[in-house]
Amino acid sequence: MHSALLIALQALGVILLADFVAGLVHWLEDAYGSEDTPLVGPLLIKPNIVHHHHPRFFTKLSWWQSSWDLLLVGAAILGGAAWLDTLTWQVGLFVIISVNANQVHKWSHMSRAEVGPVVAFLQDCRILLTPRQHALHHTDPKNTYYCPVTNLVNPALEAIRFWDRLEAAVEWLTGVGHRHDTSNRGQGPGPAWLADYRPSHAGVGRRHAGLAPAERDNV
Repeated sequence: MHSALLIALQALGVILLADFVAGLVHWLEDAYGSEDTPLVGPLLIKPNIVHHHHPRFFTKLSWWQSSWDLLLVGAAILGGAAWLDTLTWQVGLFVIISVNANQVHKWSHMSRAEVGPVVAFLQDCRILLTPRQHALHHTDPKNTYYCPVTNLVNPALEAIRFWDRLEAAVEWLTGVGHRHDTSNRGQGPGPAWLADYRPSHAGVGRRHAGLAPAERDNV
């Protein structure tokens, strides 16, 4: 009994850690750089700008289009852990949750009919991030509630004003503040290229229905 409880607590801790790390990456993508930043701009930042302007755009993407980069990072983590002889079930669980963080994020933008009864049940039980909580991230000024997997980590971070304090520290150290977000009311217009992603009647951007893996939303 004691052993089972310990394993359950460890699993919960790993899940919360994966959620926090995914939120940290999400924050970096949302807060800093631009679509013109070398390498990470088109791969990571541009899709996040699209997502803030057209939140449901990435719900039409496949798992691979949403998660290919996370899969590569996860494979690197598993390979490194195996090489260092530290490959444990905790590492495996962390990778599984992290690789699917974008998919859980995607579900929070979909209807109950779209996600199906199992995912809807897990959201109702607050095991997976709920659309209601994630909507707080998409409420102006869109600079909070970054963690995309569970309903547990975000409120704790908000209670200590974690993101505000982290951004203040970054600005104090580097002089760089949070990126201007044109998706907020009164802060536009957005970049001209966003017109290419405007949803059509079918719900998919006219020119980008066959979106390449790099052009998707990230956490």
